[in-house]
Amino acid sequence: MQKLEGDGMAFIHAGGMLKEIELQEGETMHLDTGCLVAMQPHIEFEIEQAGGIKTGLFGGEGFFFAKLRGPGKVWIQSLPFSRLAGRMLAAAPQYGGSDKGEGSALGMIGDLAMDDRFNF
Repeated sequence: MQKLEGDGMAFIHAGGMLKEIELQEGETMHLDTGCLVAMQPHIEFEIEQAGGIKTGLFGGEGFFFAKLRGPGKVWIQSLPFSRLAGRMLAAAPQYGGSDKGEGSALGMIGDLAMDDRFNF
């Protein structure tokens, strides 16, 4: 975890959709630890086990949740870097993904010039 303080601007990277949530006094929220982007310093933060071994291995959420208690603001992301990397890897041609033709017509010309479009 990193702490930002002082005057000025800070740029923070997040993936997918970013949502700001304001927790009221005593209100709690459980979320995947990878989805937490930022929180105000007076938010209480705990890590909780997300069930047993079966849930951790087959549930898709991992072994732990972040438990946050208000009051204060929390910023969450819908696509943490680990999931983004997994989706990019799954889309890579080396792992069964394919070019879906996204981009401009100039992209196809570049692919032809680099011999990436039609590999036989």
